[in-house]
Amino acid sequence: MTQVTQQPLFGDGSPSDALAEGTVDVVVIGGGAAGLNGALILARSRRSVVVIDSGSPRNAPAEAVHGLIALDGTPPSEILRRGREQVRQYGGRVVHGEVVSAEPAAPSTDGDLRFRVTLADGRSITTRRILVATGLTDVLPAVPGLAEHWGHSVVHCPYCHGWEVRDEPIGVLATGPVSIGHAFLYRQLTEDLTYFTHGTDLDEDSRARFAARGIRVIDTPVTEVVSDENGALAGVRLADGQVVARRVLAVLAQLQIRAQGLEGLRLPVQDLPNKGRGFASGVAGITEVPGVWVAGNATDLVAQVGASAAAGALAGADINRMLATADTDAALLGKSPR
Repeated sequence: MTQVTQQPLFGDGSPSDALAEGTVDVVVIGGGAAGLNGALILARSRRSVVVIDSGSPRNAPAEAVHGLIALDGTPPSEILRRGREQVRQYGGRVVHGEVVSAEPAAPSTDGDLRFRVTLADGRSITTRRILVATGLTDVLPAVPGLAEHWGHSVVHCPYCHGWEVRDEPIGVLATGPVSIGHAFLYRQLTEDLTYFTHGTDLDEDSRARFAARGIRVIDTPVTEVVSDENGALAGVRLADGQVVARRVLAVLAQLQIRAQGLEGLRLPVQDLPNKGRGFASGVAGITEVPGVWVAGNATDLVAQVGASAAAGALAGADINRMLATADTDAALLGKSPR
């Protein structure tokens, strides 16, 4: 690969590489844990790999990543910064950009696959294989004041944030049946837990189980999240005007995959009840679309950072395996695998 030209375009001040010319082995769409770890595996296998990263990670509001051995407590931005550096250490590139189109292109002379990936600024690149690691977006309930506290006092994952909110007065703002199980996980962290049904159904068996664990149930709808004079979360206002004091709200948001610009790949989508929709994939992230793999939250909606990184590594290894086969097929035909 040619000399890299870098410009400070990422939010943390780290540079963006120039887009590679010619055809590369792999384009990774998405520069989170899954995408960077997949790129790392590929770069260490001496594959030419380019990561396209929009610079808008899902966990940006969080102060730290937790539940990840050796990196517990590390800010998300620092993990990504280190990841980009490590990919570059082995010759990979990380390019700041937004993909607006990714679609199959004419195959090479030996019949190997080709794809064309185009960015919002008009730049484009040809690649032999694609790894989609775009992640997802959390769609919060439309409750005024809720989004302002997202990632701080409004949390979703008891394993990612639970220890930090232990022993606080916690409220679970229900978004569907899946919130019932969510409540029992947060009950492990505090004795002061209130479940706001917020228009969702709560069967009698679940009410009895909540009562046995000392979980208070409020059926009156929540109309607003209330902050104190310092801007901290203070509680929720109900439809009858009552304010219930809470310091933390646990909310399972609807999960929406980031699929913009990927329509041309025709990736199949699967529904996960009460959670959202993700790209369908099989072992090691392989999809029904030849030459395209998926890893991380784009296919496993509830994967934490460690699981997403592991999935990226598996996908990267499988892509390298398939490219090795394609290289050998080309060699048998007396053609360059490039």
